[in-house]
Amino acid sequence: MSLVVAHIAIPDAELVERFVRSAGPGGQNVNKVATAVELRFDVAGSPSLPEPVRERLLARRDRRVTGEGVLVISAQRFRTQERNREDARERLAHFIEAGLHVPKTRIATRPSRGARERRLGEKKQRSTIKRGRSPQNWE
Repeated sequence: MSLVVAHIAIPDAELVERFVRSAGPGGQNVNKVATAVELRFDVAGSPSLPEPVRERLLARRDRRVTGEGVLVISAQRFRTQERNREDARERLAHFIEAGLHVPKTRIATRPSRGARERRLGEKKQRSTIKRGRSPQNWE
């Protein structure tokens, strides 16, 4: 079984899952059963990802991506191992979808002459209001 996001298929061989004990409340079940999932995906070394998508994902400032380019997702929201596993895979899919969108290039613009004049007029008006608040010399 493989994870499919949009038109990208990631085989299970590229995903490393480790089951660990979950933190937080839950009584004896938490102490005995390893329900939390730690999913690792090598973004930098994955042959499944197209090069532009890989570059966009690695360029994101995401604390889950290590210095070597490995994405680490830990899921412990649910009480069962299977639900946590599905949750981790969904979060991986959302992460990859974020890399599919090409950001729009910014077009440099300048404020119009009228906008500049309005801004300066408002600043002048504000300064006269503030100047009027200061104590006057009545003598």
